[in-house]
Amino acid sequence: MDIYSEVTQPELSDLVNSPFGGRYCGPIPPRTRVSLYRALAFSFHSDKNASIPGLFFGRYAFINDSEFEVGASLGSGPCNFLVKNNDKRTGNIASPTYPGAYPKNLLCSYQFLGGSGQRVRLEFRDFDLFYGGQHCPFDFVRVYDGPDNSSAIIGTYCGQQRNLVIYSSESTLYVTFVTLRRTANTQNRGFKGIFEFSNSFTKLDFINKNEAEHIRGTECDQRIFSRKESHGFIHSPNYPFPYIAKLVCRYFIYGMQNAQYLERVRLEFLKFQIPKGNKKDCSDGYLKIYLKGQETMDAYDKFDHELCGEEAQPTTMISDGPRLLMVFSSGELTGRGFKANYTFETEYRIPGTAAPDGSCAFTYRSTSKKKGEFNSPRYPTNYPSFTNCTYHFFATDNEQVTLVFDNFKIRTDNINGSALVGSYGLESCQEDWLEIYNLYKDGTETIINRYCHVTAPGPIESNRGALGLKVILHTDDANVASGFKARYSFEVAKSIFGDCGANLSSSDSGQILSPNFPKKYDTPKPNQASKSCNWYISVRPLYRILIIIDTFSIEGEAHTRGCPAAVLRLWTDVSSPGREICGEKKLLPNYGEYLSTSNQMRLSFITADKAVGSEGFKAYWTEVLDGPSCDEFQCEKSLFCIPFHLKCNNIPNCGARDDSDEKDCFPVEEPQTPFRLSWVAIMGAILLAIICLCVICHKKRRRRRERERALRRSIHIPQMAIPGTSRQQVPHFCEELGERFASVDSV
Repeated sequence: MDIYSEVTQPELSDLVNSPFGGRYCGPIPPRTRVSLYRALAFSFHSDKNASIPGLFFGRYAFINDSEFEVGASLGSGPCNFLVKNNDKRTGNIASPTYPGAYPKNLLCSYQFLGGSGQRVRLEFRDFDLFYGGQHCPFDFVRVYDGPDNSSAIIGTYCGQQRNLVIYSSESTLYVTFVTLRRTANTQNRGFKGIFEFSNSFTKLDFINKNEAEHIRGTECDQRIFSRKESHGFIHSPNYPFPYIAKLVCRYFIYGMQNAQYLERVRLEFLKFQIPKGNKKDCSDGYLKIYLKGQETMDAYDKFDHELCGEEAQPTTMISDGPRLLMVFSSGELTGRGFKANYTFETEYRIPGTAAPDGSCAFTYRSTSKKKGEFNSPRYPTNYPSFTNCTYHFFATDNEQVTLVFDNFKIRTDNINGSALVGSYGLESCQEDWLEIYNLYKDGTETIINRYCHVTAPGPIESNRGALGLKVILHTDDANVASGFKARYSFEVAKSIFGDCGANLSSSDSGQILSPNFPKKYDTPKPNQASKSCNWYISVRPLYRILIIIDTFSIEGEAHTRGCPAAVLRLWTDVSSPGREICGEKKLLPNYGEYLSTSNQMRLSFITADKAVGSEGFKAYWTEVLDGPSCDEFQCEKSLFCIPFHLKCNNIPNCGARDDSDEKDCFPVEEPQTPFRLSWVAIMGAILLAIICLCVICHKKRRRRRERERALRRSIHIPQMAIPGTSRQQVPHFCEELGERFASVDSV
């Protein structure tokens, strides 16, 4: 079956010149068809085979074409009309063949002209066009906010639309309906709606005085855009007079959101009166606040605050992001409405107590929270340029603050030339940088160091007696980076030496070892954020201190990621920021040799809770005096003067590259080992036991002889010579030795 719905004359020959309306076969019937003009034609074709009865069945009717005459015809086509408020204040509008499938290659126009002070309302109650994509490249309805197609476009619509209501901003509206010539067979029915001219629609002057922008096509919706930390007022319609009943207005408030700026919205109500309904709730009229700035209708039931009554509770609200939405709905009761002040504030997305003036300043107090996190603005996205952010950490009298950095990337163009050192210090960090200070009760502060690039600060503990720490992030007006993320912890204050360490001031040389050296240094206890060892070295006036690092292995790499888990800080000048070193000895500058600028030096070894442990370090320190004149031993290359007794001690007291103190050393007798000493002790004990036995044996023999003499005298037996004993008897060795020691014992 072929259908022709655009036949201009009811003659068979005219079908040749008529647009083809579609060919249909199979079990699915065509949709309803309405002729574009006065005639409609069908052509049924069957092949030579036998057919069955009841191939198709339908109904027809002749309808009045006045239903499609929206206004006065402009005579240039079947669907071009001019609608004036004097002729029709309200009426219907429909596509030319509604509800039948609309024709292809069609152009219709509807021009609405209202009177002074009027607005035009257009409501589509049924809308079904072919959907070719989001931008409606094929069939569409386009609405202009003005008298012709040179006016501003309100919107272009296609597909299926529900609850499509359009308002003109002023007294005119222009609508076009366009379908393209194509071979695809479509059966969409078009559209049908109503229009109305009225003076009772909301006047838009309350939007203009708010420095807002009316959203074209709506009755009273508006947008407010930030002009970088700007502020202003918003009102209900017709404020300060009562608002109109049965009205819905939406307020879209947009803070800045781009690569450079991110803002939030602060809303403060100054006047508020929206009467409650009979149930004393907000079922009649209300103002709903959406702090996340929902912009889709299906999310409107997820509001954050619903306000009505004689006052707003709460009076001040802050959006969760750069957008805030207000939906005002008036019921049957009317009131004065509301007046509110909006302020766009820079959104930093930094946890902590923000400064009341909206600046990038945050405070962290031990009395509020013992542990937490802080970060650069908008982390992990790039921080804004031309910004200064301050972070204050205040501990109680018996506490210290610990900072541990987990991620760190601060932009710098002047990357330090020495890859072994890393990017820290005032000279290296000139563009964007992070500075950390100790704060004291008298208002003074001392800098710990300045950091940039990827050189993350090592774990930091506030000094004993300090009030807390201050962190400053500075960015210039050029490029940016991702910033940092760190943790803070308030813990019971340690001694001035930390968990280990010492005061080294009563010697001219010494050795400093990391905990458990040469085994791995241990990590902090489970409930401890860090472990620290502080050594204070002090020598005689006019002398200086030479540090030689002999063994060194601390997790981290100063030039690639800094020392975030463990660090050895070394102050060669106690009044200036210290050096931060980690990694392996081969990466240390100047062969691991450091010289103080005065007679004092400080070392601090700190490990964070995320440390895994490594071998640690062994360092030697020596009291040295600058040459050239010297009353002690003078080193050949460094020209340092060191005490004579430090010569030939197997320690490079003259420096890492000066071994003159270990030259011309005479061999020293090898000391007795514990093994040899033990054998000497054993042999001595055996000898002493033999002597004691001999003495006891001698005493026993002497007592026996005395008893024999006494017995002979008592029985008068003359002493006779025993045969074979004419010669003098030779004493036994033990007897002789015992007699000697017995005589000594008797004395």
